[in-house]
Amino acid sequence: MDNPPLSKYFDKIRFVFFTSFIFCMSLLLWDYYMAVSDRGITFLPSNSSFNYNENADCPRKFNHTNQNSVSSGASNIPRYIVENHTETIVPEAHGEVDKRVHMSSPPLNRDNVGLVSNLSTRNLDSCSGQYVYVYDLASRFNEDLLKGCHSLMKWDDMCPYMSNLGLGQKVIEKSKEKALLKESWYATNQFSLEVIFHNTMKNYKCLTNDSSLASAIYVPYYAGLDVGQYLWGGFNVSIRDASPKELVKWLAQQPEWKRMWGRDHFMVGGRVGWDFRRRTENNDDWGTKLMLFPEARNMSIMLIESGSKVNEFPIPYPTYFHPSKDKEVFQWQKKMIKVKRPYLFSFAGAPRPNSNSSSSIRNEIIKQCQSSRSCKLLSCNDGHNYCNDPVHVTKVFQSSVFCLQPPGDSFTRRSTFDSILAGCIPVFFHPESAYNQYLWHLPRNGSSYSVYIPERDVREKRVMINEKLSRVPKSEVLAMRKEIVRLIPRIIYRYPSSRLETVEDAFDIAVKGILGRIEAARRNITNVNYTIS
Repeated sequence: MDNPPLSKYFDKIRFVFFTSFIFCMSLLLWDYYMAVSDRGITFLPSNSSFNYNENADCPRKFNHTNQNSVSSGASNIPRYIVENHTETIVPEAHGEVDKRVHMSSPPLNRDNVGLVSNLSTRNLDSCSGQYVYVYDLASRFNEDLLKGCHSLMKWDDMCPYMSNLGLGQKVIEKSKEKALLKESWYATNQFSLEVIFHNTMKNYKCLTNDSSLASAIYVPYYAGLDVGQYLWGGFNVSIRDASPKELVKWLAQQPEWKRMWGRDHFMVGGRVGWDFRRRTENNDDWGTKLMLFPEARNMSIMLIESGSKVNEFPIPYPTYFHPSKDKEVFQWQKKMIKVKRPYLFSFAGAPRPNSNSSSSIRNEIIKQCQSSRSCKLLSCNDGHNYCNDPVHVTKVFQSSVFCLQPPGDSFTRRSTFDSILAGCIPVFFHPESAYNQYLWHLPRNGSSYSVYIPERDVREKRVMINEKLSRVPKSEVLAMRKEIVRLIPRIIYRYPSSRLETVEDAFDIAVKGILGRIEAARRNITNVNYTIS
């Protein structure tokens, strides 16, 4: 019997619906297959968070969201959203997107969800986030200072120290007892870091001539050499401040500066921070006002000693050892492990004539060293200048288990790094001599590599250094010596035109630290942007 007309009508509807359903499901399955196989369209969930994979390859296409102004002096910063990434793009003065910064972010609003097309996983730029752009400064800020090296310091001719890319003259050891390796030792001046750093940066693997790609901008001003020529001799403040004023004025006019108002800029000062923070206009006051100018306060400044924790970052004094190959570092480490150390402790330095000065602890240290058969003293006040001789200094430190490092003209000493290089455990008497200084390069746990004796205890003769050090358990001594040898690569600067393959030296660690500092500054700007939006 035939179905009634109404039943036939419903049968047709069911057939059409079923056919349409099969067709739509086929399209969906085909679309899913294409999306997976081509890494096609990928939607970003609203609660996604940043998870950067250094081994992934991410050429990206961006969808532009609303631009929001930042009140902290930064330019308008448009926000872009990539699959599982949020990024801040800092525009150039002409509005072109030029900077990409990876950073974590708060949960995204649904309105901000974007999409990415055709993600590849093959051509990762190994320098992503590490590019550095170097300003081409007027020669008066660097090259001309080297040409006038005879007058850079009142008490010494700096020209020999400026040879070999700032490392100084090569050291040829004449004694039969070889304290050094055959190669890579130089008579390096403790104030030559700016020149060494600049020449090393010229061979940095991630240099770029396109400032829009750079994560950091390097300002190669030899501030320490510049101020050094005016620290003695009664020069008035206008002469001392002439170059710093001209520099910051020039920087403020550059398009790169206006992207983050200098917060992505950095420079190196080869002297202690005190030399750049003159607070008065009195000609009798010390140093220049470089670090007190508003522009300088925005930059990150690396120094051999810091006096402020805001934008100053201490990095090691240069030592005498500048290897060109990894194997030289390893050979030296092995040598320092095996060397025999007949003395319990040593001191290389000169007494202070004013017994009431804060540095008078040196006089007491020298007395205690002279009265102990366990101490080796290298006097820097006997006219032989042995304390500037790499061979003599290294021999003394190699022969000692502990090396005393009291404050000198400032809290820190180049001798600290000479002793670490020689495998000698440093003994500090003030926390500002190392513990509060070199946080990028030395362990935060000071007791893992050094001994601390309060300065007051020595001055008031409540502690005898010989007795204190002789009571350190042998197991702790061995652990500290092992840690000291491990630290050696971190406190040396390689030969500037070379690249170490598996070893990170002081330069590498300093650049990493600066890049991290600048990334944090961008993150702060981004957080402000999110808050305002």
